[in-house]
Amino acid sequence: MPDQDPRLAEESTRPPRPPGTLRVGQIAGVDVLITTSWFFIAALIAVLMAPRVDQVEPGLGGWKYVAGFAFAVVLYLSVLLHEASHALMAQHYGHPVSSITLHFLGGATMIEGEARRPREEFWIAVVGPLTSIAVGLLAIPLWFVTPDGLLRMAVEGLAGANLIVGVMNLIPGLPLDGGRVLKSAVWGASGNVHKGTLAAGWGGRLVAVLALGWPLFMRSVLEVQPRLVDYLLSFVVAVFLWTGATASMQSARLRRRLPSIVARKLARRTLAVPDDLPVAEAVRRAQEAGAGSIVTVSTAGSPIGIVNESALLATPEERRPWMAVSTVARSIEDGLTLPASIVGEDLIKAITRKPAHEYLLVEEDGSIYGVLATADVDKAFSERHQ
Repeated sequence: MPDQDPRLAEESTRPPRPPGTLRVGQIAGVDVLITTSWFFIAALIAVLMAPRVDQVEPGLGGWKYVAGFAFAVVLYLSVLLHEASHALMAQHYGHPVSSITLHFLGGATMIEGEARRPREEFWIAVVGPLTSIAVGLLAIPLWFVTPDGLLRMAVEGLAGANLIVGVMNLIPGLPLDGGRVLKSAVWGASGNVHKGTLAAGWGGRLVAVLALGWPLFMRSVLEVQPRLVDYLLSFVVAVFLWTGATASMQSARLRRRLPSIVARKLARRTLAVPDDLPVAEAVRRAQEAGAGSIVTVSTAGSPIGIVNESALLATPEERRPWMAVSTVARSIEDGLTLPASIVGEDLIKAITRKPAHEYLLVEEDGSIYGVLATADVDKAFSERHQ
């Protein structure tokens, strides 16, 4: 059989692309995506830049919008550089990065896992704004040697936009990079990552309120009459900041309670039975042993299935003496066996990756400890959030 095309193999292992996005390439093995909303903001930038293009290069007609769109592309390439710096720093600390997405309000880097130390959090966050500021500063001397015209306008815009993006992103409030810098500082000082997230979240909410008042600041302080687009953008930015900060705070409160979710404490006592034993006999033995779950084992004693509680309850009493217990058991596939010592966030991630009603818990030596029911995890999780 011919070898598989390596490009097809790579495509098959790549995670599914989020809906509403287009893949435009890769940086350091990380997919670069753009959302459909990007085309809207690019068109908006093209329209807003058209009068400036007319001043710099009169007589272009409709081509002035093409020039404005080209400027939007150049601007977002610098945003991509900002996000790529986040990705490379995260990879430096051993965190997988699944994608970089360019969207309506800039970009986002999807980093898997959380920083393990305040130092990691600081450098992964701060490298983005520093990159933008560096690009802006490098563009300033370039402006002086660039001839008048559209190219000089692009360099001017590139310098200004990157300096603004870099400085604005250092504002201490989530979901901005400066919020993560504040989080790392509070985390380092208090030793508590959740306190850091909550402090940065409140900072983000404050910034959201200030963003909402930007048009008022323009009119009363700068003495500039705000346009409709200024009101619209201030509202969108305020909503983005408020929802992002609130989501981070809620996540912090949840994560603070996660360590109390311990698989070993939630496990049901388990009875191991041969897979060909009648259901009625398996239930009788489980009741006699005071077991809350049943695991089927092979003739060699290896666990091969977990009896599904719903399937068992749905089996009529009169049929149970004639049915093998394997008929109401789910085969133990990859992901359905968990270490008995698993706790907190690791436990939640494990059952999210492989959804099921029951999981087999085993000790380090491979011996059966018990069965963990998802319903019991959900109940414990709910009780800790009341």
